[in-house]
Amino acid sequence: MEEVDHLAHERSKTQFDVEAMKIVWAGSKHAFEVSDRISRLVASDPGFRKDNRTVLSRKELFKNTLRKAAYAWQRILELRLNEEEASRLRFYVDETAYTDLHWGMFVPAIKGQGTEEQQKKWLPLAYKMQIIGCYAQTELGHGSNVQGLETTATFDPKTDEFILHSPTLTSSKWWPGGLGKVSTHTVAYARLIIDGQDYGVNGFIVQLRSLDDHSPLPGITIGDIGTKFGNGGYNSMDNGVLQFDHVRIPRDQMLMRVSQVTREGKYLKSDVPRQLVYGTMVYVRQTIVSDASCALSRAVCIATRYSAVRRQFGSQDGGPETQVIDYKTQQNRLFPLLASAYAFRFVSEWLKCLYTDVTQRLQANDFSTLPEAHACTAGLKSLTTTATADGIEECRKLCGGHGYLCSSGLPELYAAYVPACTYEGDNIVLLLQVARFLMKTVSQLGKPVGTTTYMGQVEHLMQCRCAVQRAEDWLKPSVILEVFQARAARMSVACAENLSKFSIPEEGFAQLSADLVEAAIAHCQLIVVTKFIEKLQQDIPGKGVKEQLEALCNIYALSLLHKHQGDFLATGCISPKQASLVNGQLRSLYAQVRPNAIALVDAFNYTDHYLGSVLGRYDGNVYPKLYEEAWKDPLNDSVVPEGYHEYIRPLLKQQLRMARL
Repeated sequence: MEEVDHLAHERSKTQFDVEAMKIVWAGSKHAFEVSDRISRLVASDPGFRKDNRTVLSRKELFKNTLRKAAYAWQRILELRLNEEEASRLRFYVDETAYTDLHWGMFVPAIKGQGTEEQQKKWLPLAYKMQIIGCYAQTELGHGSNVQGLETTATFDPKTDEFILHSPTLTSSKWWPGGLGKVSTHTVAYARLIIDGQDYGVNGFIVQLRSLDDHSPLPGITIGDIGTKFGNGGYNSMDNGVLQFDHVRIPRDQMLMRVSQVTREGKYLKSDVPRQLVYGTMVYVRQTIVSDASCALSRAVCIATRYSAVRRQFGSQDGGPETQVIDYKTQQNRLFPLLASAYAFRFVSEWLKCLYTDVTQRLQANDFSTLPEAHACTAGLKSLTTTATADGIEECRKLCGGHGYLCSSGLPELYAAYVPACTYEGDNIVLLLQVARFLMKTVSQLGKPVGTTTYMGQVEHLMQCRCAVQRAEDWLKPSVILEVFQARAARMSVACAENLSKFSIPEEGFAQLSADLVEAAIAHCQLIVVTKFIEKLQQDIPGKGVKEQLEALCNIYALSLLHKHQGDFLATGCISPKQASLVNGQLRSLYAQVRPNAIALVDAFNYTDHYLGSVLGRYDGNVYPKLYEEAWKDPLNDSVVPEGYHEYIRPLLKQQLRMARL
């Protein structure tokens, strides 16, 4: 059967160089080549097939994930992949597994918080996977409030050991991925107790299971916390529960880069500042922003291709019906998500540079940019994961009924993505942290730096009037930047003024928290808009590439302006007349993107294997494949269902004699 490209007609309308855009998306020619090579390698290997994930039982799914993780490691060794290639391979295997926590949390925690001796001892074992680690911080009773953790680590000077203990049910470690069934070691966070005095939460390397037969060590109760939301999805991960019953570990297994306990039981703070721990958080959250752009772009790719294939209504005299993507309501929902995927991509590239810069400064003992970098990554983690989770669900709805089928790839993508709104900082709690930082900046306690530089022109921003007179004035980057800055500044200043009316600041924070969250969102949206505009000021090669990105940048900014027009109007940044001009401009931007929509998602360069969606296939051959997939379901193994003789036949024959259930 010859391969027909059902989207060829769409691709023929493209007005820009798709190959050049692929490189812009990947970040560089090198990054593109590595991603392209590794994604094809994974896609062509039957060992990595994943199309049966949603019909496997939990036990089968988990065992299959273990097989894939071991097979991936074998391939990494056989092909002698470097660190970058290995991490791309794990990315394209596209299955949440214990390896995510081992490489993403356990290793960075030891790197960030371990002394040189500790790193020399533990990292070589972790790099060879001779030990498998996870990260046990969250407890049954506390997640976001790390200071409220209840697990204790009490120093015993007689034996030079710490005794780890879970004093209550709620102190059970709960949720760590990899913990339930796989990890041999963990970095566990516990309250350090010396001589009855509590020195706060510290990290400890604890062995959990025997390296001979994998049985839990004495004093350790450990297991999986149960099935989670959705089919497949995050159920391939063994999120776990852990209780310590007076478990002893050597003193040198407390992570001691930031603080130490001496042989005599003295607690010392090292000259390495506590903020270094923030460095690790900045790193982890930066990767989460990058993952958000991947997950959202996947959903958008599926919805865009399917919207071009699907036809519904509008046929006169028996001609073809209208492509769903031509309906303005579809464009109005879909194109801002397409623009957001690109926006998040560019802001994550910028965060990578920010992290490098912060790290270099930390090594030179310069901590000046750390609070701002910390607030920035916290806010962007919150903003991008919320928008992505909502965006994946919106893409499912944009695919109509078929989006609800597991074979569309969208339910599983959603189920696997949604936890990102909670892990590494609950999204609302993070926004409140950003708001605290903004309040400090507004009250002139700190000099506005980095992403808060605009706060330095607060007098101007409180006064300025938007100059838009015609719809096309909304395309000027300087106009867009000014109204986004004015809105963020005015919302922060209003919060600060309202806070100053409270005699107890904490009481004010509690009462005004909903307003503070909105001010934080305004600030974070400004950052994304700013970074998109800055990206466009760079030299971007490729015919028509820059024009497309400019259209997407304007769609991103103006659709936010439309969605939050209440903020912009209430703070007086724009007039109602100017607000109504935004819609007209958005319509013409959608018309500009429409012929290029398929090419803009082709630029993500995702293989059909990675997309995992019948609706999002590159060739658009949707209906025969949906039909084919249906017959593969285990329910179709037999024509007459199991249970017919017990329950259907007696019902039809009116002979029901069922034992009481």
